Amino acid sequence: MGYMLYSISVLFLIFATALYLSRNRWTHLVPLPDYVYNRLPSSFSNDIEEGFTSSDFDLNTNVAAGDSRRGLDQRGKREVQKIMKSRKVGFDEARSIYMRQSFANNDIGPDGRPRDPKFVSFS
Repeated sequence: MGYMLYSISVLFLIFATALYLSRNRWTHLVPLPDYVYNRLPSSFSNDIEEGFTSSDFDLNTNVAAGDSRRGLDQRGKREVQKIMKSRKVGFDEARSIYMRQSFANNDIGPDGRPRDPKFVSFS
């Protein structure tokens, strides 16, 4: 039993060393995320500098009011930025596309009402 554990350990060590030494040949094949680390918490002023503001979605009022919150959601900003780059649209249109996708993923119609057949609304 000990001999088998020793053999597996040595083979693993040899395999890991071979992968490490040949990493330049195979690392480009491994899909990596767009970010490697999480940035420090941002603020609304950083979001304005990154272009996440418009006349319809004005963050300048938050900065002028001295809003102490951390800024916009990091995951949402990444998704909106991907949409802006891939579809070549502005911030407002990318934000609209992101919200429609989010609604569709959560089974909410484009009008904002749930698509659940059991949903009952009294208006």
